[in-house]
Amino acid sequence: MAEAVAAPQGQPRWVALTALVLGASVIGLSAILVRLSETGPAAAGFWRLAFAMPLLALMTVRTTGQIGRPSKVALWAGLFFALDLGFWHYGIRYTSVANATVLSNLTPVVVTIFAWLFLKQRPSNLFLLAVAAAVGGAWLMAFHKGGGALLNPPLGDALSVCTAFWYALYFLSMGEGRKTQGASPLMFWVSVVGAPLLMVTALLLGEPIMPAGPGGWAACVGLGLMHVSGQGSIAWAMGRLPISTASVVVLIQPVVAAYLGWVLFAEAIGPLQALGAAVTLGGVVLAQWASRATR
Repeated sequence: MAEAVAAPQGQPRWVALTALVLGASVIGLSAILVRLSETGPAAAGFWRLAFAMPLLALMTVRTTGQIGRPSKVALWAGLFFALDLGFWHYGIRYTSVANATVLSNLTPVVVTIFAWLFLKQRPSNLFLLAVAAAVGGAWLMAFHKGGGALLNPPLGDALSVCTAFWYALYFLSMGEGRKTQGASPLMFWVSVVGAPLLMVTALLLGEPIMPAGPGGWAACVGLGLMHVSGQGSIAWAMGRLPISTASVVVLIQPVVAAYLGWVLFAEAIGPLQALGAAVTLGGVVLAQWASRATR
């Protein structure tokens, strides 16, 4: 989903919310596809952006008539997204799918504080309660994991926490860029900047670059399609919603990832995690209600 300029504010709010929820749900597949890619963590990030690039280029030309030149904010967003993918994919390698996704989605805390201090988007008390509930539910989901042998959970969890800061910087950069630019051009240049950085990282770390078989290639192509549809929907919605609000909604991603990790990798979901998922979703709904009431 994309357009040439920032979205008009007169469109129904539910359209942006629907796109945001669907995009976050699709992105919940990414951790699964990284595990199935048969490549190194950074290499999987490279293939994700490489396969997304042609589609994003076509979408950009279709909406703007030309590729154009990248803005400074797009270049910064590309750097932050490459760091986000690199740290997160290595987190996925060492810890559980749910932990990697949950811990990396502490982003709303960083985004809300930044938007409050620097963008003058002061949150209401109810919205802060919603953020606390959503993040608290996410932490509860990661409190206890079972099933599947994990390589190094403490290291994976630490990398995933670092991911939250890179993703927050990416989120803030995209939010700023969406004030004047369409989603497709921004995402295209993010991919142009991020792909070579991830490839260099993969080579320096001696990762396997090429997938071992058809299944690995299918997962890499799936990552590209998921990036365009999922991350693209999120970027599109960010032109229509406050940054802090959008960052809370994407917390449905760990709920989706936890469910898929349970189905595909036998990563058990216990009562605490089920409760955490319910609390997270409740916090997301409350954040939307609080944001709408403030407006």
